[in-house]
Amino acid sequence: MLVTRAEQDGWAVVTVAGEMDLISSPAVRQKVHDAVAEGRRSVVLDLADVRFCDSSGVGVLIGARRLMRSCAGRLRIVLPEEGAAPSEGAHVNRVLAALGVRRLFEVFPDLAAATDESAQPLSA
Repeated sequence: MLVTRAEQDGWAVVTVAGEMDLISSPAVRQKVHDAVAEGRRSVVLDLADVRFCDSSGVGVLIGARRLMRSCAGRLRIVLPEEGAAPSEGAHVNRVLAALGVRRLFEVFPDLAAATDESAQPLSA
């Protein structure tokens, strides 16, 4: 798994590629916490290249949402739309939908939309 952080249009963007599981999820959590500790209140989690997500990965997403809400921040998630290539990101979309938690997140189809203040999230 690869986790990177960058800035785009006033958003801290944490990009994750590979798998979000028990071993790798702490790195994602740490990047989000680091962004908040540095004063960032607008965070995008780009999960378009995540091919697998287990319960610990879902826990990190819910924890990130909770953290951002506690500091009056904003969290957006990048996931491909339904019907997108099944190997990347669509798995996370299915997992969140199956657990009934996808509706908790502002989901966008790509990074450009997620960092656009006027863009509307995809429907749950």
